[in-house]
Parts: sequence; C-alpha cells; structure tokens
Amino acid sequence: MKNLFIIKSMFSFLVILLLLPGMLSAIEFNLAANIHAGYGNSTSDEDKLDYKADIMPRFFSLLGRNSEFILSAGFSYDPELDFEYYVIPELLHTEFTFRFGKSGFRFGRFYYSDPLSFIFEGLFDGAQFFNISKRGSFNIGAWYTGYLYKNRTIIEMTPIELINNSKAVDIDNLFDTYFAPHRLIGSIGWEHPSIGEFMHLNTALIGQFDFTGSAEQFNTQYLILKARFPINNFIIEIGGSLENIMQNTSLLAAIEDNPFNPAFAGEIGFLWLFPGVYNSRLSLTGKFAGGKIEDICDVFVPITSKDYGYILKHKMSGLSVLMLNYSNRLGRTLGMSLTGSYFVRNDLGTFYGYPLIAGSGSEGFFLGPEFTARFIWSPVSDLQFNLGGGAFIPSLGDAEPNQEIKWRVDLTTTLAF
Repeated sequence: MKNLFIIKSMFSFLVILLLLPGMLSAIEFNLAANIHAGYGNSTSDEDKLDYKADIMPRFFSLLGRNSEFILSAGFSYDPELDFEYYVIPELLHTEFTFRFGKSGFRFGRFYYSDPLSFIFEGLFDGAQFFNISKRGSFNIGAWYTGYLYKNRTIIEMTPIELINNSKAVDIDNLFDTYFAPHRLIGSIGWEHPSIGEFMHLNTALIGQFDFTGSAEQFNTQYLILKARFPINNFIIEIGGSLENIMQNTSLLAAIEDNPFNPAFAGEIGFLWLFPGVYNSRLSLTGKFAGGKIEDICDVFVPITSKDYGYILKHKMSGLSVLMLNYSNRLGRTLGMSLTGSYFVRNDLGTFYGYPLIAGSGSEGFFLGPEFTARFIWSPVSDLQFNLGGGAFIPSLGDAEPNQEIKWRVDLTTTLAF
C-alpha cells in the first residue's frame, strides 16, 4: 500500500507539471537529471561507494507583460539516507513575480540569501516586496520553513533539530519526519551597487522566531553588513554579522530575562582577476563564526546549515576557515579549480565530528587542512561532467593529529532536455 501511495503521488505530481505549462501558455519547459557517484572513506570508517540521482522538471511562464511564474520539482533517489523509501519527491521552486514600475512583489517558494550567504540561504516559502531606484535596492520579506524538505534546506539550530533531521522519513508520519523545523523569518534589506563609485554595500536585518513548539524556544536576530571594493583587477570584500540570541521558554521571557546575548561572525576576502581570455582568478578568503566566551559572547548560530569543506563538513558555528582558491578556464568547454582550506575551532566545546574523538578532551584548536581539485567539462550545452576529489589531513593540526586521512573522489553527470 505504501509503495502504491508513493507511485500514485509521484505520477500525479509529474502529470501536473506536464499539463500546467500548457494551461499557462508556458514559453519554456526543460528537464534536468543529475547522476552522482562518489568513492572514499569520508562518510565511513572504510572505503565506500555511494550514489544518488535527481530528476528535476522545470517550467517558466509569462503571466502578462509584467509578471511571470516559475515552477520546478525534484525526485531524488538516495539510498545513503537509509530511508524505507529512497525516492523522495520535492517541490523546489514555485515563484509568482509581479512588477509595477520600479517596484515588484514575489511570493511562493523562491530563493533568498543574506549578504554573507551563510546565515539564511536557500528556497523558502514566503513573500517579498522590492524596489529598485538610484538610491539602491530595497526589499522586505517574510518566510516560513515548516513545509520544506528537511534534507534540502537544513535547519539545525538546536540539538533536537539535529536529531530529528537524522531520522528516516516515515510515509505514515510525513508531518513529523519529512518537513523542516517550523520557524518564521523576517528580513529587511538594502543594497547599493556603487556608493561614491567605489563601494558596493549590502546590508540586512533578519529576525528568526521559533514556532517548533519546543519547551526551550530559540529566537535570534541578525544585523548583517557586507562591503565590496573593486580596484582594477582586484576585489576586496569585508563583511560581518552581530547576532542576538534569545533562548528561553518564550520570546517574551527571553526579552525580559536577557534582552541582549551577542554572538559574532565575519569574513574578509581578496580576489584577483587575471587579464586574459579564460577568466583565471585567485582568491583568499577568511570566514569566522564565533564560539562561546563566558560572560562576553555566545556561539554564533546560523539559521540554515551550509557546509564549508568538501570532506570536513560543518556549518559556520564556532569555526574559522581560511581558503585559498585558484580557478581557470582551460578552454571553451573545460574548467578547473584548486582549493586549499584550513579549519580552526574557536572554542573547545562547539565543534563536533571528525577528526575529534568523542570523550577525548582534546585541547587543540587546529583541526587541519583540506585540499580539493575539481574539473568541469561541458562538451555540449546540455551535457556536463563534474569530477572532483580531495583529502583532509588531521596530522597537520593539533586537535587529533593521530587520526587517519579522510579522502574522496566523485563524479556528477548532468543532462538537460
């Protein structure tokens, strides 16, 4: 019965996707498929082969001269998730956009990113008003996360959410096992491309409100600022965020008991664009997300978890990363990138996972470096091969220098129809 339910749901969903473009006079329809395979010991103690596949139908339709509609979905096959059913359907992008003069309004499930791109980023259900003028671009919006697929938009602000995200999807209990945590996010943003003709400024104020029903609510607010300075072939970027954490039985109690509990994050980057045909670039970037310092500041906690590292995957919380990257177009159809990263934990309690051993009481802050390489080949416009590999070397750090090297290679093939 469960298999029949899954088959019927997927079939009905696909029929709607195929018929709806015609009903809305769609001008574009395409289908993309990703086939991904990897091998290495980065996900287990032994060398292991893993694979998954995604099918993503998408269409775009004009709804008039000043409005448009985008819809895309996904069907993912991933046995590594250890679910009873490996094929997981998703509604990815459902956006209605209406424009009137210099202003506009969008609603549905659409993409949003904070200026630093590691606090609140992804596809979310909500609405946003925007206005573009000579004084810059202004936007205000609100989003709800409770109807997103939990492993697409990962929200792990509390230990309970981390545990729930690791649980298998149960078809008989979809509401509690499929969806992301219930949180409401509001944002006000302003961006100006050229202040004084030398600085690109992007700022936002974000508030996150806990609707999970947990006894200990976790509410946060973020003030974010990022500036970019282009100087000939160089670009300098500086950004930071001040977070206020309110953790208590209710938002009102948190305001009364501890109205200001700060946490900090920041980044600085240098980008050098080499002159030439193939767009070579060299970048050095440092990202910092603060750890806990007693009576001074708390651990910085982003709303969505975005991994920094190919093998050492961890969100920007209590962690610093220094990254050196070189990328180049080797021809019209071939590109490559080389990246070296070094990871440092900012306190001795926030970071968890490899290479640290549970209960070891490691006093080292330096986790070690990671080296990766990636090649992308697109022989034709609708076919792409993405080959990558890398290794993490804990012996070049002092946290757990006796741990073994973790390594991985992977290949992703993308087809578009």
